[in-house]
Amino acid sequence: MHILITGVAGFIGANTASQLLALGHKVSSIDDLNDYYDPNLKAGRLARLLENEQFYFIKAGIQEPGVLKNIFKNKSIDVVIHLAAQAGVRYSIDNPRVYLESNLVGTFELLEAARNNPPKHMLLASTSSAYGANTDMPYRETQKADHQMSFYAATKKATEAMAHSYAHLYQLPITMFRFFTVYGPWGRPDMAPMKFTNRILNGSPIDIYNHGEMKRDFTYVDDVVNALSLLLNKAPGKTPISAKFDSLSPVAPFRVVNIGNNRPVQLKDFITALEKEIGRKAIQNLMDMQPGDVPATWADTRLLQALTGYSPTTDLCEGVKSLVDWYLDYYRDAISCK
Repeated sequence: MHILITGVAGFIGANTASQLLALGHKVSSIDDLNDYYDPNLKAGRLARLLENEQFYFIKAGIQEPGVLKNIFKNKSIDVVIHLAAQAGVRYSIDNPRVYLESNLVGTFELLEAARNNPPKHMLLASTSSAYGANTDMPYRETQKADHQMSFYAATKKATEAMAHSYAHLYQLPITMFRFFTVYGPWGRPDMAPMKFTNRILNGSPIDIYNHGEMKRDFTYVDDVVNALSLLLNKAPGKTPISAKFDSLSPVAPFRVVNIGNNRPVQLKDFITALEKEIGRKAIQNLMDMQPGDVPATWADTRLLQALTGYSPTTDLCEGVKSLVDWYLDYYRDAISCK
C-alpha cells in the first residue's frame, strides 16, 4: 500500500511512518520542518526514516498552493494520514494566524488535492480538545462538540466540518481521529510529559495548572500508531456498525473516532510515576488554570474497538519508563542533574 503522511517529522508522524515501513508499506511524506520546537529533534526523527528505500520525503508546507496536488498527481496514493498541523493550545492564544494558515488552509489544500485524485481512505487528525466545554464523560464521538475553548481546538473542529463537506460532495472516504494526550519516546518538548521530565531531571520547578486538579487520558504513542495502522482498511461506508455509538455520517462516508487510553489519570499521579522512574522529587509550582485549558479528558473507545478489535493497552508505568529511558539516552549530554 502507498501511504501519504503529512507532518511526518512530527512526534506521531515519525512513529507512524516507522511502523508502516516496517509492515512493508511505501510511504511518501511532507513536512516543513518549522522551528515551533527544536528542529534538531525533527531532523533526528526524519533521519531514521530516510534510511529506508521505501520512504520518500519532500520539505514543504502543506499550505503552499499546488504542492500537495503535485504529490497526488505524480504518486499513486492509496491512503492519506494527515498529521501536519500547528499544535499547542497555549501557543494559539498569541499566534492564531499560524493556526489559520497551517490547519485550515493546509487542510483545504489537502482536500482539494484528494478531490482530483481520490485515495481509498483519508485519515485526518483532530484532537480531544474539540470536545471543548463538554463535561459528560467519557467523551463519545456522537456528542455535540460546539464549544471549543481555544483557537487551536476551533481550527481542528473546523477541519472536521471541512472534511465532512468534501466527503459528502465528492464521496471521499474520511475518518477523523481525535487524539488524547499522546506521550512517549521522541515526544514534543512543549507537551507536559516531556517538559516535566526535563525539569525534574534538571532540578527546575514544574508548573502545575489548576493546582494539580487535572485529569488526562494519557495515551502511549505505540498504541496510537497501532490504532492508525488498523484503521487503514476501515474506510467509512454506508452502514453504521452500531446504532448506539457509531459516528458515521448519514449523508457521507465520514466518521469520527477517538484514539485514547480510556483510563484518565490524575496529573499528580502522572508526576508521581515520573518521580519514581527518575528517582527524584519534582519541585512543584502550583498555578491557576490556563486560558483555553480543560480540567479533564476521557475517551470512550468503544467505536475504535468495534472497528479494529483493538484498544490501547500500555500501562502508565510502562509508558513512563519508556519515555524516561529514551530521554536519558537522547538528552544525556544536556541533563545537569542539579
